[in-house]
Amino acid sequence: MTHSTLPIAAAYPSFSPKLDSKSNTSPKRKTFLSQLQSCKNINQVIPIHAKIIRTNHDQDPFIVFELLRVCSNLKSIDYASKIFSCTQQPNVYLYTVLIDGFVLSGYYIDGIHLYYQMINLSILPDNYAITSVLKACGYQLALQECREVHCQILKLGLSSNRSIRMKLMEVYGKCGVLEDAKQVFDEMPEQDVVASTIMINSFFHHGLIQEATGIFNSVKTKDTVCWTAMIDGLVRNGEMNLALELFREMQRLNVRPNEFTVVCVLSACSRLGTLELGRWVHSYMGRYGIELNHFVGGALINMYWRCGDIDEAWRIFEEMKERNVITYNSMIMGLALHGKSSQAIELFRRMTKQGLAPTSVTFVGVLSACSHGGLADLGFEIFHSMARYYGIEPQIEHYGCMVDLLGRLGMLKEAYHFIRTMKIAPDHVMLGALLSACKIHGNLELGEEIAKSLVNCGNADSGTYVLLSNAYSSSGKWKEAAQVRAKMKGEGIEKEPGCSSIEVNNEIHEFILGDLRHPQKEEIYKKLEEMNEILRLEGYTPATEVVLHDIEKWQKEWALAIHSERLAICYGLISTKPFTTIRVVKNLRVCDDCHSMIKLISKITKRKIVVRDRNRFHHFENGTCSCGDYW
Repeated sequence: MTHSTLPIAAAYPSFSPKLDSKSNTSPKRKTFLSQLQSCKNINQVIPIHAKIIRTNHDQDPFIVFELLRVCSNLKSIDYASKIFSCTQQPNVYLYTVLIDGFVLSGYYIDGIHLYYQMINLSILPDNYAITSVLKACGYQLALQECREVHCQILKLGLSSNRSIRMKLMEVYGKCGVLEDAKQVFDEMPEQDVVASTIMINSFFHHGLIQEATGIFNSVKTKDTVCWTAMIDGLVRNGEMNLALELFREMQRLNVRPNEFTVVCVLSACSRLGTLELGRWVHSYMGRYGIELNHFVGGALINMYWRCGDIDEAWRIFEEMKERNVITYNSMIMGLALHGKSSQAIELFRRMTKQGLAPTSVTFVGVLSACSHGGLADLGFEIFHSMARYYGIEPQIEHYGCMVDLLGRLGMLKEAYHFIRTMKIAPDHVMLGALLSACKIHGNLELGEEIAKSLVNCGNADSGTYVLLSNAYSSSGKWKEAAQVRAKMKGEGIEKEPGCSSIEVNNEIHEFILGDLRHPQKEEIYKKLEEMNEILRLEGYTPATEVVLHDIEKWQKEWALAIHSERLAICYGLISTKPFTTIRVVKNLRVCDDCHSMIKLISKITKRKIVVRDRNRFHHFENGTCSCGDYW
């Protein structure tokens, strides 16, 4: 997030009388300018343009400027280009407004070429023309052209202009030449909050957290935009906890947040699963008059369902006065991953009936709903409708949903055939999902074939080796499983450790397998033993077959008992009031034994337990799970 430079329309409210011998207050001119400014589409511009030509005002630079500006804003850059080509003596202002028009329409190269055309005609650029072409260079990542413009800036003596310096910093930052960006920054006589914010964004864009933090700490008077840039940068670089700490610091210093700040914080809450903090941010919005628009509403919906409260996400969705396709997409995906497949599909139909055109993202959500609901026929019907009715060609993620759907149903051969007949090459995520399905459904032969193809293509990750090792172990092939693990070790590939987190009193507590780091570890393990004893009386028997190591039965039972999600749940039981919902976030798929155990815990304790694993959400209540044991 950066402080934008002054737009061209504001920069040139009127021209110098030197540009035209006619009076600035010409009635005809004022009429045409007023008519152009009221145009809502290009069809309204054309008849006015015709009158302008008939009355011989088509060379009036004021009117031509307004024509170019309006056409550009109405996304009719081709029409603007034709008007410009008919202008007999275009000046720097007209070149600048058309360059800006090209940038606005995404034609960055054309904007740069038009600037060079102006230079070749010996029309001297001013600071507005230069900031416009630098904007084009930034979007295009045109480093060489930026350097050439920088040379012109020095020759023209414009290097002291603040707007130009900041735009240079921004372009160099985007292009990754941070030494040059920093040099421009260091040469500024006043390194104010705006310049510092641009530098912070540049460092974050390239993952340089420490350097961005250093600039941030050096700013004496930080405004909301600077704080937000820092929070946003930390979120984008995966430092969620630091982002939330910074937001708390921002509150302590009474810095007023804006809607962008709120969306950044909600994004951090979503990633961490910190529902209580997310709720606090939601309640905090009213205090500062932050409205529930598409931008904020979408972030709130996303936060609530990602933190396990799909009902509140739905309430927010229904409360919104206006909903766009992004809002629908978020809600559909939330319903899908919470196992509410029929509601997700119904919402998709409701969206299309209201005339909103679905996007590629919409279909990822609705196909995920079909996958989690085991709805093969409907899934294929929707999949084929993408290109047929909506003109959207399926991408890798859509094909992946279909493979996942078939894999979950145990239709492994059909899934493999589907992959081999796809229009695009499969990626490692898709093949990994099918490999996982092979392990779950016991098809070792196909699993081996998929794993080998991943290894041969150089796309195998730790998950590939773990799944193959587990598939061998499930079939009792301990020697082959050991060989796979040895290969992993030899290649320096480490298994992603299981990790579960739980939010209690606005603090995140993380647990790994057999964790002994928590200050309340004694109480946690005491509760674990207590729950294990009660579960045995209820008839629970550990499913030791899911422990895929050749060890003694008692060792397998202990290995199951200390899974990270069980420790997190036990901490939740001892640290929250009775009947309070327990919400746990896990980075891996919940194993079969933990799934069975958590169902029983929910029944015994009369607690609702929500677990977000790698695949979906599980709502455990009164001995059952929302997934219907299908995950």
